[in-house]
Amino acid sequence: KYVPIFSELSDTILTKVEEAGIIRNFKKDTVILNEFYEGTGLYIIIEGDVKVTENDIDGREIILQLLTQHDYFGEMSLIDGKRPSANVVAMEDCVMFFLSREEFMKLMKTYPEITVALLEELTRRLRFAGIRIKSLSVLNSEGKIASAILQIAENSGRIKQGSVEVVLPYQHDIASMAGTSRETVSRAIHSLEKKGLIEFDGSKVRIPDYNSFKKAYS
Repeated sequence: KYVPIFSELSDTILTKVEEAGIIRNFKKDTVILNEFYEGTGLYIIIEGDVKVTENDIDGREIILQLLTQHDYFGEMSLIDGKRPSANVVAMEDCVMFFLSREEFMKLMKTYPEITVALLEELTRRLRFAGIRIKSLSVLNSEGKIASAILQIAENSGRIKQGSVEVVLPYQHDIASMAGTSRETVSRAIHSLEKKGLIEFDGSKVRIPDYNSFKKAYS
């Protein structure tokens, strides 16, 4: 019910989806998917956090996305059956619901509603990716870091009294997402805080005017 692909489906179809999948457990730092992975299917995070990464020409890790509970990955392989184009690594011990491509294809043939839902969600993700690529190409360093914070907030932020709260990862992870250095991240976060765009509350960061923040950095 909390996963966008399935959220609008009936309880009957959801039960069939549940019966078709299995539960898989992964330890921290386990590479769940990489370019050499043969099996294809959809992973839904029940517990834990993962990072989606690629390596640049110098072998340095670039974080494309951070995913948490109820997020999913592997959906592209459901369509073409090809190996993943990025790595997915467990950032902590994780519990996953796994649905193989073979089982997913059977479900789509039986329940066309699933096909429609998948296409709608893929379109939404492509639109978001396009916006992010555009923003990273025109924003300065501070803007790129703010855009990375926005992405984290979109994935795992919690609304509280009209603002959005998010727990940020380590600064070197944000630097990897923004394609910059940890020192630049530190300066940018301090600048955003000084401007009143973000506020710290212990380990959490609050974005008091989320709509304005989103409009400025997406």
